[in-house]
Amino acid sequence: MKTAREESENAANEEGAAKRQKLDQSSPQLAFENPLLPLASYDDDEEEVEERRDGGRGRDINHGKKEGLNGHIEDDDDDEEDEDDEDTKVGQGRRSRSIEVRRDCPYLDTVNRQVLDFDFEKFCSVSLSNLNVYACLVCGKYFQGRGPKSHAYTHSLEAGHHVYINLCTEKVYCLPDGYEVIDPSLDDIRYVLNPRHVFARENVIQIDHNRQWSRALDGSDYLPGMVGLNNIKETEFVNVTIQSLMRVTPLRNFFLIPENYSHSKSQLVHRFGELTRKIWHARNFKGQVSPHEFLQAVMKASGKIYRIGAQSDPVRFISWLLQTLHRDLRRSKKGSSIIHQCFQGELEVVKEIHNKRIGEKKDNGENGDDCGNEVGNVIMETSKMPFLMLGLDLPPPPLFKDIMEKNIIPQVPLFNILKKFDGETVTEVVRPHTARMRYRVTKLPKYLILHMLRFTRNNFFVEKNPTLVNFPVKNLELKNYIPLPAPGVNERLRSKYDLIANIVHDGKPGGGSYRVFVQRKSEELWYEMQDLHVSETLPEMVALSETYMQIYEQQQ
Repeated sequence: MKTAREESENAANEEGAAKRQKLDQSSPQLAFENPLLPLASYDDDEEEVEERRDGGRGRDINHGKKEGLNGHIEDDDDDEEDEDDEDTKVGQGRRSRSIEVRRDCPYLDTVNRQVLDFDFEKFCSVSLSNLNVYACLVCGKYFQGRGPKSHAYTHSLEAGHHVYINLCTEKVYCLPDGYEVIDPSLDDIRYVLNPRHVFARENVIQIDHNRQWSRALDGSDYLPGMVGLNNIKETEFVNVTIQSLMRVTPLRNFFLIPENYSHSKSQLVHRFGELTRKIWHARNFKGQVSPHEFLQAVMKASGKIYRIGAQSDPVRFISWLLQTLHRDLRRSKKGSSIIHQCFQGELEVVKEIHNKRIGEKKDNGENGDDCGNEVGNVIMETSKMPFLMLGLDLPPPPLFKDIMEKNIIPQVPLFNILKKFDGETVTEVVRPHTARMRYRVTKLPKYLILHMLRFTRNNFFVEKNPTLVNFPVKNLELKNYIPLPAPGVNERLRSKYDLIANIVHDGKPGGGSYRVFVQRKSEELWYEMQDLHVSETLPEMVALSETYMQIYEQQQ
């Protein structure tokens, strides 16, 4: 028999338990509507992971609360506060619910592919954050998150745009309903967002044999690999460099497959790979590509030496780009990379220093024995030096005008200026000290980059040498003009090269513009490219301009 006091205590305990249960049921709404709490999380694409984590925590909490109800310390204020905190966590775990998946979305007909552009940086147009960004497939704008208080959710209510794609996970959602949409008609958007699905290893090898044209959404035809690049603001020096490097087959094939450089953490490497895939993608919505993300990576990696809005030299830019890509791709400090496998050759350099400078060193108490072998009044130094490109000196232009009061534009064969590397021609240098240099090629690269030293800078202005260089488009035979190393056993001397890219400068020094002639291997046709302008041209037109930099491919 229970006494009246025991019955009253049991009734009080049951009433307290009922109040706590009501508090448990109302705690999610309080936690969600409390203005003192932070806004909804934007990490919605990780809900499944969070739900799994929070669900396990909720089970532990429920188990602990059951032990508390069965215990004998029910009226402790600290325990009640702990239970309230745990109940709040349970409410937050319940909010992270599973995502509904549907195959029938009534808003798929509102998707507008004409306005979609995934070439620019993935930043929210409202918060300017790059975390968990979604693209509206109706208007093309970028918004952050898809939770009830996110910018994408607000945009779906205000503008009535309901279909969004996560730019990282490539999942499509319908807002404000919040369910995931799975439909094969959206695959073409995923291919444009991330073309890595298109390029398999067996497909990459066959790219140079493809002669099929592609059609953009506006009805225009374009050739994959021969698309124009948008000039954002005085960035044509980047565009001609990229178009030239896209003709180097091993380099292009390497960057078409992301697994080849997945070990690298460099943003520049991955942006260069993305740009390569976009240029050679056959399912683009438009026949042009904007290198905006690549330019942002270039600005960050170069410390804004090369930036949007400032014209620069493509020779200096390609030298910096190749060296930076090699440094970021190699797995060890002395390791090789696809850059060196394509472009690296070797020179033998003989430096002759007049004995007067050695005498000055001895008078100053310095040791002159490390300067090389002394022959007469000259100190000889011989060394091996790797190179990625060769600079060719142009003969000076004439100072006087002809009878017609016009400047004579001289012409010089390429073979004459290549004699700089025959091992006998002497080149005078004044920096870091006066010396006589002789160069000889001891190793030829697979892809030879030549640049003409067309610009000279003095204390007042920059001068441009207008000399035209006559060069062959095919079958450049180097062994007839410069001495080459003897091939090894069971090896054949490969000294014939074919031109694949030719960068040209038009206009005055300090200004002007750059354009490039490139070859399409599948049909051996030549195209002239300047930013968005792409047109077919004759091979004879390639050699009729002021060439600035050339890339030759070694015949196998």
